[in-house]
Amino acid sequence: MATEAGSAGLLLAAVAVALVWANSPWSEAYTALWGTDASVTVGDARLSMDLSHWVNDGLMALFFFVIGLEVRYEVSVGSLNDRRRIVIPGLAGIGGMLVPVVLYLAIAPGGEAARAWGVVIGTDTAFMLGALAVVGPRFVTQLRVFLLAITVIDDIVAVTVIGVVYSGSINVPELIAALVLGVVLSALTRFGVWQAAPYVLIVLVMWLATLHAGLHASIAGMLGGLLIPARKPSREGVEQAARLFRAFRQSPLADVGKTARRGLQQAVSVNERLQTVLHPWSSYLIVPVFALANAGVDLRDGVLTDALGSSLTWAVVVGLVGGKLLGIWGGAALGTRFGIGRLPTGVAPGHVLGGGALSGLGFTVSLLIVGLAFQDPEARARATVGVLLAAVFATLAGWVVFRLAARLKGQTDADLPRYLDRPVDPQRDHILGPPDAPLTLVEYGDFECPFCAHATGVTKELRQRFGDRFRYVFRHLPLTDVHPHAELAARAAVAAEAQGRFWEMHDLLYQHQDELEYEDTAGYAADLGLDVERFLRDLAAEETAVRVREDAASAEASGVRGAPTFFVGDRRHTGPYDAQSLARELEALTDAPSGAGRESSG
Repeated sequence: MATEAGSAGLLLAAVAVALVWANSPWSEAYTALWGTDASVTVGDARLSMDLSHWVNDGLMALFFFVIGLEVRYEVSVGSLNDRRRIVIPGLAGIGGMLVPVVLYLAIAPGGEAARAWGVVIGTDTAFMLGALAVVGPRFVTQLRVFLLAITVIDDIVAVTVIGVVYSGSINVPELIAALVLGVVLSALTRFGVWQAAPYVLIVLVMWLATLHAGLHASIAGMLGGLLIPARKPSREGVEQAARLFRAFRQSPLADVGKTARRGLQQAVSVNERLQTVLHPWSSYLIVPVFALANAGVDLRDGVLTDALGSSLTWAVVVGLVGGKLLGIWGGAALGTRFGIGRLPTGVAPGHVLGGGALSGLGFTVSLLIVGLAFQDPEARARATVGVLLAAVFATLAGWVVFRLAARLKGQTDADLPRYLDRPVDPQRDHILGPPDAPLTLVEYGDFECPFCAHATGVTKELRQRFGDRFRYVFRHLPLTDVHPHAELAARAAVAAEAQGRFWEMHDLLYQHQDELEYEDTAGYAADLGLDVERFLRDLAAEETAVRVREDAASAEASGVRGAPTFFVGDRRHTGPYDAQSLARELEALTDAPSGAGRESSG
């Protein structure tokens, strides 16, 4: 249940229940259930819809709200905040929408079916990632990020199409009210509002305004999520939260605990807090309920035979399966061929082809558009069968492509490198502890990174715990795009090493992270009793810069994408990097049988 395969499993179970129920002797109960009226009344105000519309217009708005939060997070601080990384996924995403529509229109009959081209543009992110976890390579971190970038484009375009193409007549006053609420929502952060409740309340009212404006409510959900900003935790916020937590530990009183909890909440953006709360509800309740309400097609009395012989059904299948596969692969191939960008490290063309096949799982978005685009029950049944068949064929096609890519091209793991590109060299690396100690912890760090500074306490705990069995290796990874003084600080540490005082300079630089100008480093050299003139010459020497760049190059080749990043032995550590977690990994390395290495753990 903790994995994406768990939510996909619930989705499949809901589809199975819906199909069995709709084709059973109790099928009338299925139809009657979703046609049941439900109302919310407050005073004279009343909102009434049947359960099917509450699911499609209500719960699905929350589903798209979560998607909007995820998109905003990825664009602000996640995998899409670097424009260079979005070029190839962008081209693949565009191809993955245009080609399916072209194939669909080439096969579909005219009339109402032609207007339903939006059925083939979207990808069900949760279903696709669940299928990837089941049929994809063992390690898919980089491919997952690549496919998520594509689905970001899919989701935004799909919601726009739903709002523009498949909405009813527009009521202007309510539309203006929804837009004004969007402005208010985006302004909350500027006024320092950190509580989640005001954001949720405004999104709820915006949903009501959008519903009454005649637009599909998914627009309000997606727009609301996109307008709630995400940010990385600030050093000041994290340190304040730590101080408040220490105060509670010393005085475990209710009011002190309340203040500490507020400090922890303020340290994390509203966007991330809402994602943490809402994501399980979206994956494990909303999407399965939506499937239960929309996948129940009565296939008796020749409906299935009719669907299998319908050009509409196969237009949906070909558009989703063949169109997504060809469009995503072709967009990525054209972009790389003409040098516009490159695939992420670890992702090969075979992985893109397999991911393109799985993107044919349009399930949730496709079924939503089926319900909006078709008024004729028979046409709706044919299109729904097409979406269900496409889910099966897309999964099988993905499985076949991934297996062929692995067997014929050796394209197995779609992940960053997991091992040190350059082994630890006692003659070259910065090592604290016995050079031949059996337990090794390698850190790629940045002297201006506050989280790297906090990690120094972790390494001290580990040295006390393991003693002479442990060696700590520090390698430089100055993140100059966010820390402008990091490279100068790294060079200062290397220059101090030339006079045998690396670790003393290392500690001083971390203690004075806000004071890393050129003059400051010279002052630290003087405080350590170094030959300052020689230190400044070494600081400016090209050999020093090369030394720092070589560490940074080894970080990239080792799959490092941020600081601090740790390697236990020669394997990259993932997860928390507190002393207890790292100690557990080091002890596991001690307990590993002799000769266990890359082959057995990879």
